[in-house]
Amino acid sequence: MMPFIQAMEEGDTEKLGKIVDRFLIEGNPDEHYELADLLSQYGYTEEAIKILEHLQYLFPEETQLKIDQAQLCLEMDREDEALNLLTSIDKSSEAYPQALLTLADYYQMIGLYEVAEQKINEAIGLIPNEPLLLYAKGELLFETGRYLEAARIMEELLPQKSTLQGVDLPLKLAEIYSAGAAYEEAIPYYADALKAEVAPDVLFHAAYASFQVRHYETAIKYLENLLEIDPDYFSGYMLLAESNAMLEKNEEALKVITEGIARDEFEKEYYLFAGKISLKLGKVKEAESFLREAIALDPEYMDAIFTLTSLFATEERDEELVGLYEDLKKENFEWSSMYPFLASAFDRLEIYEKAYEFYKLAYTDHKDDAQFLEKYVYFLLEDGKREEALEVVALLQKLEPENSTWFEMVE
Repeated sequence: MMPFIQAMEEGDTEKLGKIVDRFLIEGNPDEHYELADLLSQYGYTEEAIKILEHLQYLFPEETQLKIDQAQLCLEMDREDEALNLLTSIDKSSEAYPQALLTLADYYQMIGLYEVAEQKINEAIGLIPNEPLLLYAKGELLFETGRYLEAARIMEELLPQKSTLQGVDLPLKLAEIYSAGAAYEEAIPYYADALKAEVAPDVLFHAAYASFQVRHYETAIKYLENLLEIDPDYFSGYMLLAESNAMLEKNEEALKVITEGIARDEFEKEYYLFAGKISLKLGKVKEAESFLREAIALDPEYMDAIFTLTSLFATEERDEELVGLYEDLKKENFEWSSMYPFLASAFDRLEIYEKAYEFYKLAYTDHKDDAQFLEKYVYFLLEDGKREEALEVVALLQKLEPENSTWFEMVE
């Protein structure tokens, strides 16, 4: 096989074609079949089909050759050819269930899930206890969101997992249960999968499942193991930081997310989390710096903008709040959630015309916010705008009918 391998590795299709033509004359059928498999593995599907067509000519009753050829035709998007080959296989043939399974794979691939399930069920009717067929049905059910049915089939297959070579049933069950948000059920299967192989993706998803059921210590253990194996598994930093934060280990959470930023300085969510956790720790300057970095990466990052806006408003850093708004406006970004903060800021700065402008803008989207409406009422009253104040008070009466202040104010 060396001449073939050399030609394939060189990518010389012309040379490979000549070698294949010569080999079809000189070689025997077993060697031909072996070569077709080798060619398909290297991605030379057209050449592999040519050999299978030659073998089919020699052995017209050999149905396995039709199935192999059909599978390769599907890879080449030659669906009509593949379907003709598969549907030509007689129901009495031993290979008929395999043909049904190949048809099911095709229909599943193009989204005709009901037809795919019919083909698999027909095959299972012929060989009821065949693990490969049951596994294929479980995969189909999984893909179509029927998680409980899929899990039931996979669990029934667990005692026979040795017959399913290359399939990690515990991991598959973990994935199915996680997809259905049954994280508690998924956790032991992730643990089983990790006994067989400690892989970064499995560690992350095991940690995520643990996090979802509030097993934060377990999640931390998995994530620390993950980042030790693969320090560039970026999503691990966020989940590890969040797990620590849930246990009120805020200093550790900040340390972890800072390490994440060092690995991926363009991940805006890292900066937002670092900003929020810094605020919890009372590190206001650090928080502001992180939040500004997040906004610099995405000038329309609303969560970061709102957090920084809230920080400035809480500390009554009105000029900085107005400055933030002006910077965002240069980026053609307007967001009504900022308007109440800006109205209060201009009010404190005694720039009343701007305060009134932003109160009016905010009023459109905040008519169900009693705290905002209260500030607006008193601003209007101080500014002598009684008619407008009455309109706002009427809203407050509906929102807070138990608050006598608003009824007395109308009188």
